Amino acid sequence: MSSSDVQHSAELNAQTVSQIANLARLSLNDTQSAEYAQSLNKILGMMETLKAINTDGVEPLKSPFDHPQPLRPDVVSESNHREEYQAIAPAVQDGLYLVPRVIE
Repeated sequence: MSSSDVQHSAELNAQTVSQIANLARLSLNDTQSAEYAQSLNKILGMMETLKAINTDGVEPLKSPFDHPQPLRPDVVSESNHREEYQAIAPAVQDGLYLVPRVIE
């Protein structure tokens, strides 16, 4: 069953929110459960409204801005210190640090 086949006609109620909170090991009182149910139903309603919008022929955006984001120049900003760092390492081979075997 695809997600488009699922109908979301039933609204969440405080009891359902309490059950979900229990599964998530959250402690909610009755007032909080009712408030969260109302907020979640508003979010689900907004999602249903967005799903109803016809987006045929609309190209996806790479960015909401008209111009691309400025990127820093791709230049080396530090020198290579690998040999200095590996000179004080207990064990090195072929430019790699050797460590004790952890998994047998």
